[in-house]
Amino acid sequence: MIECENLNQEEIIKELCLCNGLSYEMVGQEGSDISELEMFFSGYPRIVGLSLFPNLTSLTIVAQDIKEISGLETCLRLKELWIAECCIEKIGGLQECRCLDPNEQLERLNLSGNQICSFKDLTNLTRLRHLKDLCLNDPQYKTNPVCLLCNYSTHVLYHLPSLQRLDTFDVSAKQIKELADTTAMKKIMYYNMRIKTVQRHLHEDLEKLNERKCKLQKLPEERIKLFSFVKKNLERELAELKGSGKGHSDRSNNNKVAELEKSKKCETVTEEPNLQQKILTKLNALNERVTFWNKKLDEIEAIYHVEVKQKKKSHGLWIPFLLIELETVGNIHFEEGTRSDDWFNSCYELILSRFCTWDFRPYGITGVKVKRIIKVNNRILRLKFEEKLQKFLDNEDMHDSESYRKMLECLFYVFDPEVTVKKKHLLQILEKGFKDSETNKLPLRKEAVILANSLSMCECPRIEFLQQKYKDEKNSPEHELFRHGILLITKVFLGQSVQAREQDSINQANYPMVNSVFAPRKYLLSMSRNCDCSIRQCKWFVFDHDLVLPEYIVEFEYITMVKPHSLFSSFNNVILEESKKNSEGSLLSQDLQFDDEVIKMDPRIKPRPKLINLDDKTILSLAKTNIYSHIMSLNLHGNSLSKLRDLSKLTGLRKLSISFNEFTCLDDVYHLYNLEYLDASHNHVITLEGFRGLMKLKHLDLSWNQLKKSGDEINMLCKHTASLLTLDIRHNPWQKPATLRLSVIGRLKTLTHLDGLLVSEEETIAAMKFITGTKITQLSLLRHSSTKEERPRTLSIWPSAKILTQISKLGPHLHVNGNWYLKITALNLDGQHLFEITNLEKLENLKWASFSNNNLTKIEGLESCVNLEELTLDGNCISKIEGISKLTKLTRLSINNNLLNGLEKHTFDNMLHLHSLSLENNRITSLSGLQKAFTLIELYISNNYIALNQEIYNLKGLCNLVILNMYGNIIVWNQENYRLFVIFHLPELKALDGISIEPPETECAKDLFGGRLTSDMIAERQGHSNFTQMQELSWTSSSIRTVDLIPVDQFRNVCNVNLQNNNLTSFSGLIYLPNVKPFVIAFSLLPTFHTHYIKKQNEEMLYD
Repeated sequence: MIECENLNQEEIIKELCLCNGLSYEMVGQEGSDISELEMFFSGYPRIVGLSLFPNLTSLTIVAQDIKEISGLETCLRLKELWIAECCIEKIGGLQECRCLDPNEQLERLNLSGNQICSFKDLTNLTRLRHLKDLCLNDPQYKTNPVCLLCNYSTHVLYHLPSLQRLDTFDVSAKQIKELADTTAMKKIMYYNMRIKTVQRHLHEDLEKLNERKCKLQKLPEERIKLFSFVKKNLERELAELKGSGKGHSDRSNNNKVAELEKSKKCETVTEEPNLQQKILTKLNALNERVTFWNKKLDEIEAIYHVEVKQKKKSHGLWIPFLLIELETVGNIHFEEGTRSDDWFNSCYELILSRFCTWDFRPYGITGVKVKRIIKVNNRILRLKFEEKLQKFLDNEDMHDSESYRKMLECLFYVFDPEVTVKKKHLLQILEKGFKDSETNKLPLRKEAVILANSLSMCECPRIEFLQQKYKDEKNSPEHELFRHGILLITKVFLGQSVQAREQDSINQANYPMVNSVFAPRKYLLSMSRNCDCSIRQCKWFVFDHDLVLPEYIVEFEYITMVKPHSLFSSFNNVILEESKKNSEGSLLSQDLQFDDEVIKMDPRIKPRPKLINLDDKTILSLAKTNIYSHIMSLNLHGNSLSKLRDLSKLTGLRKLSISFNEFTCLDDVYHLYNLEYLDASHNHVITLEGFRGLMKLKHLDLSWNQLKKSGDEINMLCKHTASLLTLDIRHNPWQKPATLRLSVIGRLKTLTHLDGLLVSEEETIAAMKFITGTKITQLSLLRHSSTKEERPRTLSIWPSAKILTQISKLGPHLHVNGNWYLKITALNLDGQHLFEITNLEKLENLKWASFSNNNLTKIEGLESCVNLEELTLDGNCISKIEGISKLTKLTRLSINNNLLNGLEKHTFDNMLHLHSLSLENNRITSLSGLQKAFTLIELYISNNYIALNQEIYNLKGLCNLVILNMYGNIIVWNQENYRLFVIFHLPELKALDGISIEPPETECAKDLFGGRLTSDMIAERQGHSNFTQMQELSWTSSSIRTVDLIPVDQFRNVCNVNLQNNNLTSFSGLIYLPNVKPFVIAFSLLPTFHTHYIKKQNEEMLYD
C-alpha cells in the first residue's frame, strides 16, 4: 500500500475504487448506481471523491488516519455512516450535509474507536433529527474518551431524544428518556440557582461600594450646596443693585414705598462704590471652590467605577465557570479554596516562595497578596494527561519512581504580555487545554506551551508592556495599570528535557528527541539581579500540549509602596466629615479653612425672612411694583415654598428663580407661557408631570433634585419645551445615567448646552443614531428574531430567546415577501435602549421574548402575543406588573433589577403553567399576590423589602415549590431562626437561598417550631394581625406543645381559651392573658400545676 501522506486526491479515489471492486475509469458512469462504500485499515487518509456517488446510502470507514469529518456535502441520500477506529477528535463537518434536511436524514452513525472527548462535540449531532442508532462505544472497537466521562449516557439521551439504540443498547423505553430529561432539568435548575447566588453576591458587593461612595460624596455635596446657596444670594443682590442703578421709576411712579427704597438703595451704592466689584470677586472665589469640590466628586466617581469594574471582573469568572460545569455535566468542576484546604495552602506557599522582591523592586512592588485560588478539575484533560504520561512511561520503561517524580513540576503559564488576559482565552485553556489557542500569534507558541518557575518571569514582561503602553497617560496612576493579575498554575510532565541552545530557535525540529526545553534566566534577561534565586529561575517550553494540565487559577494583587486608590482605603478618608475633628493640618482642614475664608469674604449678605406661602401683596412687594403685567423677573430663591399660587396674573413673567425651596413638582408654572428662564435647582422635584405650556422656555435648571425616570421626564420636556436651548439635569438619581445624555440630545433637538457643556455636532449625530435604535421597527425585528419552532435541547440557563437568536442563522428575512410576522417565534431585544414595546401586534406565534437592559417603565404591547412561554424584562424601570393577564401560557417570567413595589392580587391566578418566577433586586414588600401561583417550582425574590414572617404563609399553598431564594430581605435579619422558620413552613423546599436543605435541618426546624402556637399562626388563620379584636382563642387537636403569644398586650381582650386535645406541657404564654375566664385544656400533658396559677383571678375553670 502507498503511504497515506503521499496520496493525492486522484490516487485516493483509485484506492477507494479498488477496495470496492469498482473501475476507476468507469466510476463517472457507474458511480450513480453505487449505494454502499467500505474502506478498511488504510489507503483513505481523508474523505474525498464521494461526489462521484450521488446515491450513496451507506458509508463505512474503519482504521484510517482521518482526522476530521468532511466531504459529505453531496451525500444527499446518506442514511448510515460508520467512521470507526480513526483519529477524529471532534465532531464537525456535518453542518453542510444535506442529510440533515427533514426528508433525507441520517439514521445510523458509528464513530467508535476515535478520539472524541468533548460533550460539546456531541451536541453537533442534534442536527440529525431522525438519528435512531448511535455508536460511540461499540464493543468491536476501542472506546472514545468521551464515553469514559460521567453522565455520558444522560447527556446523549437528553440531546438526542429520538435515539432508539445507543452503543448497541436498546434505549427506546420511555422511562429511560424521562430519567435523562429529569436529570438534565435538575442540573439546569441547580446551576441556575448557583449563578443567581453569584449575581446576588456581586450585587451585595456593589451595594457596599455604592454606600461607601455616597458617604464619601456627602461632604463635597454639602460644600457645593452651601456655596451654591451663597452664590445665588449674591447674584440676587447684584441683580437688585444693577436694577436700582439703572432706575425703574417708570414702573413705580405711583408707588411711594418703592421710591423710598430706591433712594435708600442709591445711597448705599454711593456709600459703597465698590460693592458690585466685591460681589463679583466673591462670586469668582465661590466658583473656584465649587470647581474644587466638583473635582473631588469626579475623583470619587472615577475610583468607584474602577472598583466596580474590578468587582465585576472578579465575580465575572464564576458565571462562565458554572456554565462550563453545566455544559459538561460536572466533568469540568471549579472549586474555590479556603484556608482549611491543604491544596489552597500549598498553592499559597508556592506563590510566595516564587516571588522575589528584588525582581519587582524597580516597579515599586514590595509584595503580593493572594485574593482567591480556584481549583480546576477537568476530567477530560486529566484523562489525556494520564494517557500520554502512561504511554511515555511504557516507552521509556521507567520503573524508578524518583526519576518519574523529578519530571513532574508545578509551573506558571506565561501569557502573551502584549495580549490582555481575556476571559474567553482563559476559559478556552481551562476547558480545552493549550491546543490551538486563539491568542497564540507567534509560531513559537504553536510549537510549545511556554511556562516559567518564577513569578517575575511571568509578570515582568506584562508590567513593562503596560508601562510602555500607557506612559503618556497622566490620568491613570502607574500602579493601577498592573496592580491586579491572574496566574495559571499548571501540572507539567517535563519528560526528557535539555537546555536551550542560543543559536537555535526553540521548536520540535531543532530538538527532535526531547519533550521539553528550558532556558535559564541569565540567557533571557540582560538585567542583573542581586538575589541568588535568579540562578534557579527558568522558562520552559513543552512541546506536547497534552502534558500540560491547568490546575489552579490565582487572583492576586500587588502590594506597592504607593497605596491604592480604594474607596475602602485611608486615601479617601481625608474627605470624610469625621476627619474634620482629628486632622488639623491635613488637606481637609486646610480646604475647610479656605472654604470658611471664602464664605466670610465681604460682602456678607444678611439672611432674609423665609416665605412659606405666596400672596398678591408678597409678590408685588418682591417685584417692587404694583402692576402685575410689569413683572418680568421674579426671584423666590432660598425660601420654604412648596406651591406657587397667585402667579397666573404674571402674564409677562420671563425669568423665575425658585432654587433652594421645597418643591416636589412644578405644576404651578404651566400658565406662565411667556417664561424664558426657570431655575428650579436644589429642590425635591420627583416628577415633571404637569409641567406644560412653556413653549418659549430657553433655559431650565433642574439640577440637585430627585428626578429618576429619564424616559417620562424627557417626554414631558419634548412635548412642552420646544424652544429649550440650555438644560441642566445634573445631580439627580437617574435610573439609567449611562445613556441619559444621548437620550436628551436626541429628543430635545434645539439644545445647545446640556449640563454646562456645549452640545457638539458629533454628539448630535451619535444621539440621532441612538434614538433611531430605541424604537422597534421592521428592521430590528428582522435582525433580532428567530423562526425556530422548538427550543434547542441545550444545557443552558440563558433565556430561550437569547439562545435561539444566537444559534439560528436563518431568520425571518427569508419570509419578508410573505406573512413573515407569523413566522417569528423568538425575539431578543436586549440592550436596545427601548423606551416602550410597540409594533408586536402581528407576532401571534411569538413564544420566547427578552427585553432586558432597556428603559421600559411599563409592561405593554404584548397583548397579542398570547403564545408567549418565556418573558424576560430584567434591568428596566418597571414599577408595576401589568399587561400580562392574557399571557396564560407563560412558563418562565423574569423581572429582576426593576422598581417593582408590589405584586398585585390575581396577577398570577390564570398562569397555570408558570414554573419559574424571578423578581430579584426590586422593592417588593408582600408576597400576597403569589397565593394562587400553584405551579411555581422556582421563586427568586432576593434583595427586596419583605419583612414580616406572615409573608411566608402566602407560599404555603405552593406545593410544587422546591427552590426559594429570599436572601437580602429584611425578614432574614428580623427572624432569629429565619432559615429554620422557612424550612418548617415550606416542607417541600429542596434549596433555600442557594443552599441545599439537608434532612438534619428539617428535623431541627420541626423541633424548634413544631407544636408552637404563635402570633403568626393565628394571623395566618384569621387573615389579619389585628389581635386586639380577638375575644376567643380556640385551637383544638393541633398537636400544640407550647403557647408563645408575643406581644402579649395585643391579646388583652381574649376572654375564652379552648386548647382541647393538644400536647401542652406548660402554661407559659397563657398566664399573661389578664381577662381569660374559661380555660379548656383537656387531654393535654400538663405537669402538676402550681396552686397560684389555679387560683388566679376568679378561679379559672380547668376541665381535665
